[in-house]
Amino acid sequence: MNRRNFIGFGVLAMATLPATLSAFTSIDFRATKPDAWKAKTVDDAIKALYGDIKPEESDKVKVKAPKVAANGGAVPISVKTDIPAKTVAIFQNMNPESAVIVFNIPEGAIVDYGFKIKLKATDENGGNGTITAIVEGKDGKFYKGTVSLNVAKGGCEG
Repeated sequence: MNRRNFIGFGVLAMATLPATLSAFTSIDFRATKPDAWKAKTVDDAIKALYGDIKPEESDKVKVKAPKVAANGGAVPISVKTDIPAKTVAIFQNMNPESAVIVFNIPEGAIVDYGFKIKLKATDENGGNGTITAIVEGKDGKFYKGTVSLNVAKGGCEG
């Protein structure tokens, strides 16, 4: 093997190493906690995912969504926290199943995520929907942030 090939293979190995290591440290919550993805209420989904926890409300968990989403097909949501976290999970109370997503947080990562989710319309009586974020801190505590919103027309059922 000549020197250029050796260096090339070394660079390739170093580039793929972080991705390989993170694959070994992340958890597939759909496979390990399947009941969380079938739960019909936020409380049941949280219990299926984390057990019987009592997350504390925290102004350090900031969840943002539009007050009124014009179309439930793509509702923008963001979650941000300065709490050193192991996981961040998102739940909602408008669709048939409450769990949305769980992020595994790598060491030293900044939690400032934005994504879009599909939500069915809130009821015609003016009831609000709620997005809930649960942050599993590295300190072993659980923290919670919520935001209310209305969805004008359906995504999941309309």
